[in-house]
Amino acid sequence: MQCPYCQNTDSRVLESRSTETGQSIRRRRECLNCKHRFTTYERIEYVPITVVKKDGSRESFDRSKVLRGMVRACEKTGITHERLGAIVDDIELQLQQRPKREVTSQQIGELVLQTLKTESEVAYVRFASVYGNFQGIKDFVSTLDHLQQSSPTTESQLTWDDRTLIS
Repeated sequence: MQCPYCQNTDSRVLESRSTETGQSIRRRRECLNCKHRFTTYERIEYVPITVVKKDGSRESFDRSKVLRGMVRACEKTGITHERLGAIVDDIELQLQQRPKREVTSQQIGELVLQTLKTESEVAYVRFASVYGNFQGIKDFVSTLDHLQQSSPTTESQLTWDDRTLIS
């Protein structure tokens, strides 16, 4: 590891510990040349995931976009930012575990909806309204009817079809 102060490549590890999320390891190091101490983080390098958007364009998966959408949907619901970060971590992990490196934006939206359904019904409806591009009150009523009909103990696979949730 190269020292950020003197650029020497010889250092020793003083301390290692896992971060709070367990996704990386924090290492405290000391340069053997200048004796300065610095911190490094080691994390798994994942193979990039490509997101296929509705218009057919492709872009790299950006967890911050998913988090931003969830933060907006969860405003004033009591769901903490830490919890939202953990949800996004879980969604990203699910995507990384898939054999295919391409995923549609629709599939990502469905994963978010499945999670929000168990976290907060208000956040679920808010996210669904943006994700589904609701045009009027009928779209909200349809989603609320679906929410009311589905049992909280039933974990059904949600799909999106013409702004209507189908289980």
